[in-house]
Order: sequence, then C-alpha cells, then structure tokens
Amino acid sequence: MSATGPVVSAWSAVSAFGVGQEAFGAGVRAKQPAVTALDTERWAAPTDRACLVPGGEPRELLGRKGTRSMDRVTALAVAAVGRLLDDGEGARIPGLDEDTGLVLGTSNGSVGSIMSFTRDSLTQDRPYLVDPARFPNTVMNCAAGQSAIRHGLRGPNVTIAGGRASALLALNHAQRLQRCGHARTVVCGAAEEFSAERAWLDWHARGEHQPAEPDEAPLTGEGCAVLLLEAGTEAGAGRTPLAELAAVEIALPADEKDAGPVLADCVRRALRRAGLTPADLWALAPADAPGPYGDRERTALAEVLGGHDPLRLSCTGLLGDTGAASAAFQIAALLASAEEDAAAAGRAALVTTADPDGVVGCAVLRLA
Repeated sequence: MSATGPVVSAWSAVSAFGVGQEAFGAGVRAKQPAVTALDTERWAAPTDRACLVPGGEPRELLGRKGTRSMDRVTALAVAAVGRLLDDGEGARIPGLDEDTGLVLGTSNGSVGSIMSFTRDSLTQDRPYLVDPARFPNTVMNCAAGQSAIRHGLRGPNVTIAGGRASALLALNHAQRLQRCGHARTVVCGAAEEFSAERAWLDWHARGEHQPAEPDEAPLTGEGCAVLLLEAGTEAGAGRTPLAELAAVEIALPADEKDAGPVLADCVRRALRRAGLTPADLWALAPADAPGPYGDRERTALAEVLGGHDPLRLSCTGLLGDTGAASAAFQIAALLASAEEDAAAAGRAALVTTADPDGVVGCAVLRLA
C-alpha cells in the first residue's frame, strides 16, 4: 500500500465484547448484542440492562498495583492502550520512540467520579472528608495522563471532549501534531465509561424523545478503542498499514435542523479530498445515535449515497450508546470487518457521526 497521508498500522479495543482486538472482531462478526443484566446493588441506574465490559473494574483489568483509586474510564483507556502497544509476547511493539504522542477523546471524563466527589464534598463530615486520592479522577484528562504515564508515552498528551465525534476530533488533532512535527507516531482514540450518573444524565437528556416503554430505550454502553497513527512514508517497523486516513471533516451546524445538510456537505468534501465518489465506498459505519440527530444522519447519507448501498456496520445495536467512544468503535468495526472480507481490499470506507451537542463529521479510510 502506497500512502501519502497518515496510516493506521495497528488498533485495539476494550468493549462489551471483551478485551482486545480478537474479542472485538469476533463480536462484530457474530452480530450479537453484548448486553449485561445490571446488579442493582452495584448500579443505581434507570435501567436494568447495559453493555458493560466484562471484568471492567480497574483491578480486574489491570491488577491491584496502582488501581485502588482508579476510576473505570481510566482503567478502560489504560487497558486499551496497553493492548495496542503489546506485541503479543509481553514486549513493546517496535518503532515507537519517546516522542510518541497520545490523543484521547472523551465526553466529560468520568461523570461518575465528578459527581460522587462533589457529593462527598457536600455531605461528608467536616472538614469535608473527601478521599484526596480520588481527586485526579475528576480531572478530564486523567485517563490520557495515566495511559501515558503507565506506558511511557512522553510525546504530546491531549484530551479532546467532543461527544460522539471525539474520536474523529482526536484523529484530526493527531494529524495536526504530525504535520507540525510534534510527533511522528500518535496513539489516538476515545473512551467512555458506564456509571449510574451517566445513565441518569442520558435518560434525562432524551426528554421528549424518551421511549414510552423502558425496554425500547437505547442501552448505555462503555469501552475504549485506540489506533496507532503513523506517517504514511514512515510506517513500518514490520507493520503493514491497515488503512490510510484519506480525509477527516468536522463541522458545527448553526442549528439542529441544519445538522443533516451540514453533515451531507462534510461527506461530499471528504470524498472529494480523497479523490473518491460514493460508488467507491465498500462500507459505511454510521453513528446511529438515538433521537433526531440519528434521523438527520440517515437522511444526509441517503442524500449523498443516492442509489449506492455499501455494507453497513452499526455498533450502536451491538454495543449500545457508547458516547465518546462511538466513532472509535465504528472505525474498529470497519478494520475488523475488512480483515475478513476480500472485497474490502483497496476500497474505501466511511465513518460518520452526529452528536446532539451540535458536532457533525466524517472520516474516509482507504483500506489496504
């Protein structure tokens, strides 16, 4: 594969399918929703089902050392980055240097940590007996910082908050770091945790769009997916590029009703930048967000694609609403599916997103 733009040379995921690339790929191919019945004593959530990472507690994912005060989203990110950088034999994959960067997308960091710490500061006995060891979890960049510290990534360390578009914003920023010479190789992706607090916020945010029946409400999911982004001319160290990042387009519609047309324009611009047409697309991975933004995304795609009907991969139906991790899982699903489908070779794939906070965007990948 001859690539002029950045290339994805490795990826990993921690999801409701399990830990690691193999578990994620098997889950995508099986097309079975990964749903867990919630322990009501552990989770005081507005639902009795969710898409949880098996063994998603920090100590189960990472062991006892350094995890006493670690929150769930940090553990998910540290575990995913660790799997990405592991060569499968317990050593670091080759070709990384001390300037390797990390760009991680999020919604708000850990909503559970922020709200529980704030609650303790108001309800515990004087002098406000909060657990100071848990304070770092309330900072939005905790997951990215801990991932870099634990895995020795000393390059630029960036946290980007952008809802469902977080992974696309992270890719865009990673490209910028490479173009400006701040990092040749960047680990980028996005993470989201499940918590009762987040589940309640999502429930209230749906407002008038709340389904009449509780079972019809979208399930809340969690996880982290990360990619290794390298310069196309330098990718190597024994790694075969999986896909070229041909284009990323992000936009902020002025109004909710403009989300569909603006997203359609983003897709057209991305395809034009990549030198492609809708007919060149092998697969499409939409966000399929619940509510009106999902409807506007579907309308925009129907307008741009016309009569072309590429393979559609929806992670929301399998992994639930994974918030900030959504677009990262969409990319991972495309890469996992391309490995098993000979028709994908040399073709292009499209990832789209539309977030209720107003960000829309897309990415075009040219597959190896």
